Amino acid sequence: MKLNNKIIVITGASSGIGKSLAVECASRGANIVLAARQYDKLCKIGQDLEKQYQIKALAVQCDVVVEADCANLIKQAVATFGKIDVLISNAGIAMRALFQDVELNVLKRVMDVNFWGTVYCTKYAFPEILKTKGSIVGVSSIAGYKGLPGRTGYVSSKFAMNGFLDSLRVENLKTGVHVLTACPGFTTSNIRNVALSKDGTQQGESSMNESKMMSSEKVARMIMNGVENRSRTLIMTGQGKFTVALSKFLPVLLDKIAYRVFSKEKNPLLK
Repeated sequence: MKLNNKIIVITGASSGIGKSLAVECASRGANIVLAARQYDKLCKIGQDLEKQYQIKALAVQCDVVVEADCANLIKQAVATFGKIDVLISNAGIAMRALFQDVELNVLKRVMDVNFWGTVYCTKYAFPEILKTKGSIVGVSSIAGYKGLPGRTGYVSSKFAMNGFLDSLRVENLKTGVHVLTACPGFTTSNIRNVALSKDGTQQGESSMNESKMMSSEKVARMIMNGVENRSRTLIMTGQGKFTVALSKFLPVLLDKIAYRVFSKEKNPLLK
């Protein structure tokens, strides 16, 4: 599926992977619907992309935690463009705290954004995607394959997201709807800076070495190649593929590796 003149809805489009996805889609000739809570930033991004790539962009203020916002996002997209070819559920939030220390509302917040935000948007977009035999894309994570210490809420949300998309894929084997689960490795974005700490406040400084991570531009390029090729799953790094393989064949060893790796991050939670 080539993206020229396709209508693509992107959540979490104001920064990070979402913003890079918007640029990548526009560069391939797609018209885009940008969704996030920060409406002013969306408008600026949309205006810049329209000017640079001669495409059409619609900005819609949307908090994916709010079901009515997700319904309105899809309504506005269809009212403006008449159809939807691709939905990319990218909006996400992270957390960092040991389970014994974290407040339960932090876990709920992460699940509401990452999992329920994906479900809400998919539910309202699905009738339109079915008409166009288009694509439903979830930007998940390698954390959807392996539990990581200090990230119980985030990992749970990504496991749930992967299971949801997998079930949806099987349900639609004969409808023509394409479902893609995209799993980047650690990516340079502000997701760790705004990650929730044990009491729900933002972490601030990243606990990881950002210089060794994938760029959001590379992630966006790989995802959109996956949409064009109607890929099933994207594991985007060698480390990710290694993790998935070990989780199947040597899970005990992987537990030890994960513990060792995360005990060496900045201000480690594990001692």
